[in-house]
Amino acid sequence: MSTDPGIDLLAVPSGTGCADCERTAGWWLHLRRCTQCGHIGCCDSSPGQHASHHAAETGHPYVRSFEPGEDWFWDYQRQEYADGPQLPDPQSHPLSQPVPGPAGRVPDDWQERLHA
Repeated sequence: MSTDPGIDLLAVPSGTGCADCERTAGWWLHLRRCTQCGHIGCCDSSPGQHASHHAAETGHPYVRSFEPGEDWFWDYQRQEYADGPQLPDPQSHPLSQPVPGPAGRVPDDWQERLHA
Protein backbone atom coordinates (compact mmCIF):
# COMPACT_ATOMS: atom_id res chain seq x y z
CA MET A 1 0.00 0.00 0.00
CA SER A 2 2.95 2.39 0.43
CA THR A 3 2.97 3.18 -3.29
CA ASP A 4 -0.81 3.48 -3.44
CA PRO A 5 -2.17 6.72 -4.92
CA GLY A 6 -4.43 6.99 -1.85
CA ILE A 7 -1.46 7.82 0.37
CA ASP A 8 0.54 11.03 0.34
CA LEU A 9 3.56 10.79 2.60
CA LEU A 10 3.82 14.60 2.63
CA ALA A 11 0.25 15.20 3.86
CA VAL A 12 0.18 16.38 7.47
CA PRO A 13 -2.88 16.31 9.74
CA SER A 14 -5.34 19.16 9.26
CA GLY A 15 -5.40 19.79 13.02
CA THR A 16 -5.82 18.06 16.35
CA GLY A 17 -9.59 17.53 16.13
CA CYS A 18 -12.27 16.76 13.58
CA ALA A 19 -12.08 19.59 11.05
CA ASP A 20 -15.83 19.45 10.34
CA CYS A 21 -16.88 19.29 14.00
CA GLU A 22 -14.59 22.24 14.73
CA ARG A 23 -16.41 24.32 12.08
CA THR A 24 -19.83 23.47 13.52
CA ALA A 25 -18.96 23.43 17.25
CA GLY A 26 -19.63 19.68 17.29
CA TRP A 27 -17.93 16.90 19.21
CA TRP A 28 -16.47 13.48 18.45
CA LEU A 29 -15.67 10.11 19.98
CA HIS A 30 -12.56 9.01 18.04
CA LEU A 31 -10.56 10.59 15.24
CA ARG A 32 -9.40 9.31 11.85
CA ARG A 33 -6.75 10.77 9.53
CA CYS A 34 -7.11 10.72 5.74
CA THR A 35 -3.89 9.29 4.30
CA GLN A 36 -4.24 11.21 1.07
CA CYS A 37 -4.80 14.78 2.27
CA GLY A 38 -4.45 14.72 6.08
CA HIS A 39 -8.08 15.67 6.81
CA ILE A 40 -8.95 14.77 10.40
CA GLY A 41 -12.50 13.47 10.70
CA CYS A 42 -14.52 11.77 13.40
CA CYS A 43 -15.28 8.04 13.46
CA ASP A 44 -18.53 6.39 12.44
CA SER A 45 -19.61 6.08 16.08
CA SER A 46 -19.45 9.88 16.39
CA PRO A 47 -22.59 11.91 15.64
CA GLY A 48 -21.06 13.56 12.55
CA GLN A 49 -19.33 10.52 11.02
CA HIS A 50 -17.13 13.00 9.15
CA ALA A 51 -14.22 10.67 8.25
CA SER A 52 -16.40 8.34 6.19
CA HIS A 53 -18.29 11.30 4.68
CA HIS A 54 -14.95 12.79 3.63
CA ALA A 55 -13.92 9.50 2.01
CA ALA A 56 -17.23 9.25 0.13
CA GLU A 57 -17.14 12.87 -1.06
CA THR A 58 -13.49 12.92 -2.13
CA GLY A 59 -12.84 9.32 -3.13
CA HIS A 60 -9.87 9.20 -0.75
CA PRO A 61 -9.75 5.50 0.09
CA TYR A 62 -7.78 5.18 3.34
CA VAL A 63 -7.73 6.51 6.87
CA ARG A 64 -5.44 5.82 9.77
CA SER A 65 -6.48 6.02 13.38
CA PHE A 66 -5.56 9.37 14.94
CA GLU A 67 -5.87 8.01 18.46
CA PRO A 68 -2.82 7.70 20.76
CA GLY A 69 -1.26 4.24 20.63
CA GLU A 70 -3.19 3.13 17.52
CA ASP A 71 -1.57 2.67 14.11
CA TRP A 72 -4.17 0.77 12.07
CA PHE A 73 -5.39 1.73 8.60
CA TRP A 74 -8.90 1.29 7.15
CA ASP A 75 -9.69 0.82 3.46
CA TYR A 76 -13.11 2.32 2.72
CA GLN A 77 -13.29 0.73 -0.74
CA ARG A 78 -12.75 -2.83 0.54
CA GLN A 79 -14.31 -2.18 3.97
CA GLU A 80 -11.41 -3.85 5.75
CA TYR A 81 -8.25 -3.11 7.71
CA ALA A 82 -5.13 -2.50 5.65
CA ASP A 83 -1.39 -2.12 6.05
CA GLY A 84 0.28 1.20 5.50
CA PRO A 85 3.50 3.17 5.88
CA GLN A 86 4.64 5.49 8.65
CA LEU A 87 2.92 8.86 8.15
CA PRO A 88 4.36 12.28 9.05
CA ASP A 89 3.98 13.41 12.65
CA PRO A 90 1.94 13.97 14.65
CA GLN A 91 0.66 10.40 14.84
CA SER A 92 -2.34 11.24 17.05
CA HIS A 93 -4.24 13.99 18.74
CA PRO A 94 -2.56 15.37 21.89
CA LEU A 95 -2.68 13.11 24.93
CA SER A 96 -4.20 16.03 26.85
CA GLN A 97 -7.25 16.05 24.55
CA PRO A 98 -10.08 14.07 26.18
CA VAL A 99 -12.02 11.24 24.58
CA PRO A 100 -14.68 12.03 23.68
CA GLY A 101 -13.70 15.57 22.83
CA PRO A 102 -13.12 18.36 22.69
CA ALA A 103 -13.29 19.50 26.29
CA GLY A 104 -16.28 21.68 27.00
CA ARG A 105 -18.41 20.58 24.01
CA VAL A 106 -19.31 16.99 24.87
CA PRO A 107 -22.90 16.72 26.14
CA ASP A 108 -23.64 14.87 29.39
CA ASP A 109 -25.69 12.29 27.48
CA TRP A 110 -22.98 11.67 24.85
CA GLN A 111 -23.21 7.87 25.12
CA GLU A 112 -26.85 7.99 24.03
CA ARG A 113 -25.91 10.02 20.94
CA LEU A 114 -23.38 7.58 19.51
CA HIS A 115 -24.01 5.52 16.38
CA ALA A 116 -23.82 1.78 16.88
